[in-house]
Amino acid sequence: MKTTGNTILITGGATGIGLALAEAFLKAGNEVVICGRRTQRLLEAQSRLPEVHIKTCDVADAAERQALFDWTVANFRRLNILVNNAGIQRPLDFANNAVDLLNAGDAEVAINLQAPIQLSALFIPHLRTQAAAAIVNITSVLGFIPLATVPVYCATKAALHSFSWALRHQLRETSVKVFEVAPPVVDTELQAGVRSQKGSTAQGISPQVVAEATLQALAHDHYETAIGAARFLRWGARLAPQQLFKRINA
Repeated sequence: MKTTGNTILITGGATGIGLALAEAFLKAGNEVVICGRRTQRLLEAQSRLPEVHIKTCDVADAAERQALFDWTVANFRRLNILVNNAGIQRPLDFANNAVDLLNAGDAEVAINLQAPIQLSALFIPHLRTQAAAAIVNITSVLGFIPLATVPVYCATKAALHSFSWALRHQLRETSVKVFEVAPPVVDTELQAGVRSQKGSTAQGISPQVVAEATLQALAHDHYETAIGAARFLRWGARLAPQQLFKRINA
């Protein structure tokens, strides 16, 4: 698929991977729209990338997802790529605090899974009117093998991996291609919160590495891309899942 001349919507585009994607797509000659919950962060992103268009939207809310769709297709009729990037990750210990964690888990499901599924459903009829279109779902290596401290996050990414696979098959006879990009640990705000709670100082790859890998996946029609260490963990999850699970959760 071409990586220039597209009109692209990126959810969770004000920081981290989303912002790196916006910058990379703009540099490649695309029109880019980003959305996010925090207006101030969106304005900061626009200050850094003056050509980017911004829209405040909490993708966890069904009404706001519908409003985002209506606004986007009304203002960007040539939109042909949807990037489902927005996500949250929270350490949840169900063994000791299950009832109090229900709302936190619900939020992860709403943002990480319900939002990409429902946004895909909303945008597919429009995307099918374009000569070449794509849905890009940002998943995670933790969709292949879970980290026990973030169980709901892992579950949502595993589900999104499965959804991407099935949706790709359903849309195989249309102009809409479905891509999945699965990074390992990425040095973003999302991971920083988890590191601080766990006392870890481990750093991940940069969001720019993920952005470049995403553009390469589009350019070469690589529909499922695992980046860096995620490639080895994906194979390990298939060949020796119990051993790998014990190792990463030791």
